[in-house]
Amino acid sequence: MTGLADKKCKPCEGGVAPLTPGEINTLLKRLNGWAYAGGVLTKTWEFRNYHETMAFVNATAWISHREDHHPDLTVGYRQCRVEYITHAIGGLSENDFICAAKLDALFEL
Repeated sequence: MTGLADKKCKPCEGGVAPLTPGEINTLLKRLNGWAYAGGVLTKTWEFRNYHETMAFVNATAWISHREDHHPDLTVGYRQCRVEYITHAIGGLSENDFICAAKLDALFEL
């Protein structure tokens, strides 16, 4: 476990600086298969069928609700792309990485 999945998101209403490129690169190394592209933290999961895709989407929604930090999702029949950004600061925060780690942890259950 990276330790990130054990953390809780902190409310972010703005007024703090987004993570620097160096901080982003350090945190990316603690995740599995995520990328920083186009200003967002992103990963696409592939599934065997629609049912598995929707189960993942629902689990993502549950985690997002508990953390009060919500990604953009692009859902297809056998895949789901997740994109995190902390809109209040116009960049990435530790919250984005915490939620990404929690999604990765779903596959360790």
